[in-house]
Amino acid sequence: MDKKMEHCPACHDSNSQKSERLSHHNEKTIRELANRMNRIEGQIRGIKGMIENHAYCDDVLNQIASAQAALNGVSKLLREKHMKSCVLEQLQEGNEQVIDELVKTMHRMMK
Repeated sequence: MDKKMEHCPACHDSNSQKSERLSHHNEKTIRELANRMNRIEGQIRGIKGMIENHAYCDDVLNQIASAQAALNGVSKLLREKHMKSCVLEQLQEGNEQVIDELVKTMHRMMK
């Protein structure tokens, strides 16, 4: 794992003329997140197939719960990486507004 941290494009993209914000996760993290999302995508397709094939409602609901748990796992990993990179870097540079942004995001996630 590359320990060298570059400025987060989401926080320091002075060259961009757009306000597009980007992450700067390493390739290992991106692969892990993408692999998890691919599995979840497969779960969702499977649930759709269950519904189309008139599967018993309780079985479908159990699969939905499983997919939701998998999405929560992706969210936890991404939130951890974000806090240890973008948020930490912005705080070290004196930008405390990042805390307000994070609090809003956390509230949205807890609805």
